[in-house]
Amino acid sequence: MLQTPPLQTSPPTTPSSRNASDARSTIECRDPATGAALGRVSVHSPEEVRERIGRARLAQRQWAETSFRERRQVLRALLSRIVDEQEAICRAAVRDSGKTMVDASLGEVVPVCEKLRYTIRRGARDLRPERRASGLLAHKKGWIEYQPLGVVGVICPWNFPFHNLMCPLIPALFAGNGVVAKVSEWSSWSSAYYLELIRSVLRQHGQQGDLVQVVTGFGDTGAALVDGGVDKVFFTGSPGNGRKVVSESAQTLTPVVLELGGKDPMIVCDDANLDHAVRQAMLGVYTACGQMCVGVERVYVFDDIYDAFVTRVTEAARNLRQGPPLEALVDVGSMTMPKQLDIIEDLLRDATEKGARVLTGGKRNQRAGDQFFEPTILVDVDHRMRITQEEQFGPVMVIIKVRSDEEAISLANDSRYGLGSSVFTQNRARGERMARRIRSGMTVVNDYGIAYMMQALPFGGVGVSGYGRINGREGLRACCHVKTMVSDRLPISAGVSVYPIKKQTYPISAAAVRVLFGSGLKQRVRGINQLVQTWAKPDDRGSTP
Repeated sequence: MLQTPPLQTSPPTTPSSRNASDARSTIECRDPATGAALGRVSVHSPEEVRERIGRARLAQRQWAETSFRERRQVLRALLSRIVDEQEAICRAAVRDSGKTMVDASLGEVVPVCEKLRYTIRRGARDLRPERRASGLLAHKKGWIEYQPLGVVGVICPWNFPFHNLMCPLIPALFAGNGVVAKVSEWSSWSSAYYLELIRSVLRQHGQQGDLVQVVTGFGDTGAALVDGGVDKVFFTGSPGNGRKVVSESAQTLTPVVLELGGKDPMIVCDDANLDHAVRQAMLGVYTACGQMCVGVERVYVFDDIYDAFVTRVTEAARNLRQGPPLEALVDVGSMTMPKQLDIIEDLLRDATEKGARVLTGGKRNQRAGDQFFEPTILVDVDHRMRITQEEQFGPVMVIIKVRSDEEAISLANDSRYGLGSSVFTQNRARGERMARRIRSGMTVVNDYGIAYMMQALPFGGVGVSGYGRINGREGLRACCHVKTMVSDRLPISAGVSVYPIKKQTYPISAAAVRVLFGSGLKQRVRGINQLVQTWAKPDDRGSTP
């Protein structure tokens, strides 16, 4: 079993110094829940990034020649290792992000294992050559092949250190690519362990560890990855940084898949199972301290059940335990980035100044540590408030009263974002009808967030939540060069002689269009007559065509 990176023994300092560097040559990594020093990682220069892309490209040549069967063997071994080492994987993620062990298990390990299982079972089927109709050219056959791109660049956010590295990597590898991943400066410490886990499995199967590379650093390192020669970039992060990636990629016309932020609505209808809706709202808001792109950021509750819903979630939120996750059994961990607490405070200040009320929480939890924000319930909210429009990415349940299906859908769609969404009702037809009208990449009826767990389904958003898809057949094929192939079905030539152009060439072409594409018998007979007449006339050189 691999060992997680050793903890540095130097005394802890304030979390705000976590990214302090010596002339920006290293990143000081700290546990956000305790402030304890974890160690330092190097900041990779643009030259080092390009060098690692080159190493991955060399290793990819061997990997691209492997069969799907061989790639499945590697993924099976990787899945087995993850299952065996899940506690160490979770503890490393907890150290880096401040989440609880349960959050790490459900948000880091389970999705990665499910993606591996899906890819092992369905990957070859999703990427096998696909026949296409040859139309008029019956003597030819046409098909599509899904070939490796080469080297895929992945830019990972900080909120799920293991998941955000592995989930783009799995389909990219299965499609035959090498991978160079830039991990966040806020969660770099665990990446050495995760990288060696992958590489050790590759080496055990006769492949080069250089096939997968990890680079660490700040924005300059990410920019160097985008323009360093990779064949495609998968970026997960904020809309602002997504725009920077697109701008950088435009210089080299490198294609990009963007999975950006979310402002996900949850609609709780008057006929919803209230107990279930309360549990799912708690899950959607407080998992990973709210630091999820598909976290529930707006809860629209029908007026008939509004008071009962608010009473139940408020009581539940008040009873949540919070503190350093590896020191005691807690329900909610810490924020990863210090500045996110400032953002949450600012949004809450704006909301309360405009009439919203905090029923519980609403402030930093200094008893737990410097980077903890209390689980919060915010009511009397309306869409004049910034907290309904801007991503807060924290443990704040924002509750808005609605009176009808139309109002709920209208408010749910009143957002630049469009990633996930959910509707709770015991009337299935009503739920599906409402779900179709919500502008988002995914809508789940009567559950929170499970669309991601169904790996056959594509994952992605609309609006400023990004474009392109990961997961499922679409995600696998996004890691491929989609190549059209045409070959002979019958070894005959049915080509049309065009050059040199003759006087009858265009009339024959026009007549053929009528015969082949005419919408009725009259058009087609006219075309046949025109063909016969044209064919019978001598051409401009004195012979028939």
